[in-house]
Amino acid sequence: MYYGNIKEVDIADGPGVRVSLFVSGCTHHCRGCFQPQTWDFTYGEPYTKETENRLLSLLSKDYITGLTLLGGEPFEPENQRELVGLLRRVRELRPPKSIWCYSGYLFDEELLKESRARCEVTEEMLSLIDVLVDGEFVEDKKNLSLAFRGSENQRIIDVRSSLAEGKTVLLEEYANGR
Repeated sequence: MYYGNIKEVDIADGPGVRVSLFVSGCTHHCRGCFQPQTWDFTYGEPYTKETENRLLSLLSKDYITGLTLLGGEPFEPENQRELVGLLRRVRELRPPKSIWCYSGYLFDEELLKESRARCEVTEEMLSLIDVLVDGEFVEDKKNLSLAFRGSENQRIIDVRSSLAEGKTVLLEEYANGR
């Protein structure tokens, strides 16, 4: 796996102050994507054990609320296989930190059902994530006033509650836009 960027201090991609990992590789190719260079699976730097250790060190700071995964596409199967190891370590070593993930794949239609996104670690990866912002970016539905998403079709999902209840549960504080 490759990654395009690590933001050590990010206030745009989830609540609080976060560490964000922008993975490389995306097959969605959304029109109007804000970083189409990350569609290439070999864009940026190789993700290594040193990269993972750096992320865990950044997450150890008291003012950091959590980790955000975006890209590219974290739920491309080749990215999931690497990211699930990182998420396991975050849960083990930094349990109070929240984990947010952005995906163009739909939670209930593609990540929970058979699709090109599904692989042997998809269920485990979902179980380690607190919040999923799902849905491709749709340029015709772009709305800059929305909290933590770029287009009106995207949803902010409470993954743990959704898995427990067997239905998609939206985070109410962001359901109406702000």
